[in-house]
Amino acid sequence: MDTTNDLNQATGHPESRIATRGKSSVDLVLHLLFLLAAACAIFPFYTVVISSFGTPTGHVLPTTFTLEGYKQIIQFGVGRAFTVSVLVTLVGTFMSLFLTTIAAYALSKKGMPGWKYIMGFIVFTMFFGGGLIPYYLTIKGIGMINSYWVMILPSAINTFYIWIMLSFFRDYPVSLEESAKIDGAGDFMILLRIVIPTSMPVIASISLFYAVDRWNDWYTPMLFLQDTAMYPLQLMLKNMLANIGQILSMNAGISSVAQSKINIPQDSLKMAAIMVASVPIMAVYPFLQKYFAKGVMIGSIKG
Repeated sequence: MDTTNDLNQATGHPESRIATRGKSSVDLVLHLLFLLAAACAIFPFYTVVISSFGTPTGHVLPTTFTLEGYKQIIQFGVGRAFTVSVLVTLVGTFMSLFLTTIAAYALSKKGMPGWKYIMGFIVFTMFFGGGLIPYYLTIKGIGMINSYWVMILPSAINTFYIWIMLSFFRDYPVSLEESAKIDGAGDFMILLRIVIPTSMPVIASISLFYAVDRWNDWYTPMLFLQDTAMYPLQLMLKNMLANIGQILSMNAGISSVAQSKINIPQDSLKMAAIMVASVPIMAVYPFLQKYFAKGVMIGSIKG
């Protein structure tokens, strides 16, 4: 049977040509569909980019180029807010990743005392919460109102991310840990020297999740920060966009005539704010991309 197929391919048999043509047609259709899906995903971001540089909304091709939208954002004083967001994201992500890693590694050992009760408590917190008022009173009671730590400590651990990392550590080869114990290594040394270096896919994925959560958080500082100088970038931009008309008038000398002369569409300023808020965290993804694709599949395939 194989000889017949080889003969058909070698002699250019019509059946072989038809099968090859059909396969090529299917591949072409699939490639076109994927290109269309990619274009649909990229097009909204493309419109945001050109609008941030002054092109009116609704235009597909750039018509103007101006940096006035970005200049207005800089004049609004987002430099300090940007620094706050960067520091909160870095410190918060490192702390969250550290706590999540040691918690998931410990809970991956079913022989741990009280394992069932701890896992039950974690699952309970995933479905039930105390509500906003008890949460606010708790934060106030421990003295974290108007503190940078309020953006880091209360959300230091996400129980869902613990589950993701836990599923990875459960499938970790036990033989590696046993070999390290024979050589005299303790649990902490095994985690630090063996487990973490060989678990970069899940660590990179969880770190990206935490970093995005920290960077995009504006609700927590809105609730607990009273000093505007402590605002992170997202909250600063939110307040700026909520008062965009007043800001343009103030920067134009509180004159409607002068405001019309600066010719900055409000949509352009809004899109520039979106770019300022989005590009820094998007720039992190290429450095983690090689780990991310594998990390997000953790737990979906066994064996």
